[in-house]
Amino acid sequence: MLIIAHRGASADCPENTREAFLEAALQGADMVELDVRHTSDGDLIVNHDAWYRDGRSVWSTPSLERPSDVLDLQGALDACLEGADRRGVAMSVNVEIKNSPGDLGDDDSAYSLETADKVVAALEARAGRGVEEQIVISSFDPPTVDRVRAVGGPPTAQLVLDPGAWPDVIASTAERGHLYIHPWAPFVDAALVAEAHRLGIGVNTWTVDEPDRIAELAAMGVDGVVTNAPAVARRAAH
Repeated sequence: MLIIAHRGASADCPENTREAFLEAALQGADMVELDVRHTSDGDLIVNHDAWYRDGRSVWSTPSLERPSDVLDLQGALDACLEGADRRGVAMSVNVEIKNSPGDLGDDDSAYSLETADKVVAALEARAGRGVEEQIVISSFDPPTVDRVRAVGGPPTAQLVLDPGAWPDVIASTAERGHLYIHPWAPFVDAALVAEAHRLGIGVNTWTVDEPDRIAELAAMGVDGVVTNAPAVARRAAH
């Protein structure tokens, strides 16, 4: 089971920061999950919430005026690569595009698919830099992950809170060409994992720090677990 560091090693470091990504590698994470948002001037920055800690919204703030510890996407990917290089291993990255209603200002529709296009272009721009990342792009928004597939982007994952509220989510994810479903951990059971695997879909679940639950998920055959504490999860998964 893959150990996926939630916003980096966020139990020990400020989330979505260079320090969190470096620490995730040191703690043995196989993958880092990070959150990408669209600034007012079209840049891509890494911040989970739609607002910075000082109360300014990401979508209304120019990139150069963001808080000093907020990375842009390229800086975040560089930090993940640096951490992996220090550890001497490969480390994948899950880029979650944050574009739920309210995340992009008054006119969400004007930016949602544009953000997907920008993320794919930013990843393509990294080609030939000497180290190749394995990237997965995820979103709760189906048109966004569909757009990534349509423009030839990296493998994609459909995020979902409660699969029971979208009864055919696994079949839909498979039919639309996505490789993973990312459901919230309280709704994951062995039947869900078996059905996903039957249709060729991987299951990465979020966000779990309790060792006993991590061990249960591993026994079910879950493909990856998102956690704030990669070192704890690594021990529990074995």
